Amino acid sequence: MRDEPPLEPWQWPEPHWRAVVDQVRAGRPLRPRAWKDGARCAFAISFDSDHETNELQAGGKSIGRMAWGQFGARVGVPRLLRLLEKHAVPATFFVPAVTALLHADEQRRVIGAGHEIGLHGWIHELNSLLPEAAERDLMRRAADTLERVAGVRPVGLRTPSWDFSPYTLAIEQEMGLLYDSSLMADEDCYELLLAGEPCGVVELPVEWQRDDAPYFMMYGANRAIRQPAAPADVLDLWRREFDAAWDEGGLFQLTCHPHVIGYRSRLFVLDELIAHARAKGAVWFATHAEVAAFARANAA
Repeated sequence: MRDEPPLEPWQWPEPHWRAVVDQVRAGRPLRPRAWKDGARCAFAISFDSDHETNELQAGGKSIGRMAWGQFGARVGVPRLLRLLEKHAVPATFFVPAVTALLHADEQRRVIGAGHEIGLHGWIHELNSLLPEAAERDLMRRAADTLERVAGVRPVGLRTPSWDFSPYTLAIEQEMGLLYDSSLMADEDCYELLLAGEPCGVVELPVEWQRDDAPYFMMYGANRAIRQPAAPADVLDLWRREFDAAWDEGGLFQLTCHPHVIGYRSRLFVLDELIAHARAKGAVWFATHAEVAAFARANAA
């Protein structure tokens, strides 16, 4: 008998589309009534240290684009560490395993300065393109590599490009991870459901508005050149995002990249944003792991 042609989405029976939707869902919200030490708002800044893997992930060999990635390690991370030290703010660095192997001293410096290192794939591969066994192997090897290089085993994952396969969350659960930071079903932390059931992994959500890449990357998805945003405009948007989180008593989470935000004309955005948050008062600056743990233990 000939195989039946695949159904179009509009032909899917209800059990099928419900099963697709229910693979990974947001469960109960995990916003505390107050953050640590009575703070009104939590401020969690993160940096995806993609470096050369930004080019290597799809088999690219462009020396120019790898040099751009090297800027992230050579210039961006040192600048960011100095800025974080100036403001006494902890951060989370999500690091592909290949980045850690190329820049081992950087990871030890990050940990030595009191910051967190989280998982970010092996070579910034897209999870959804991998067989289940390959995804599991790469995640476990990446965790082993980061622990060997930095001396601390990561407790959280940000999937490269915020990609997510049907297997990703189950693998995170198997690995005993505390949190994920790849999805965007809310602005505050929430419980993740795997096939409709709580799985113990906290989601610390991301969002494109709170990411530097859409504003400052010169190339769009189709490689068409476009004009980057003015840094002052980005500062205004992020400041408004923070102020709204503060008003609501919620979480302000930010995603940046050393090879994107780490330029002279852009670093002031983070400098002024952190200063603005400090001046606002009642703000808890914390790593992603600290926020996830506190939210899970103190959800209202």
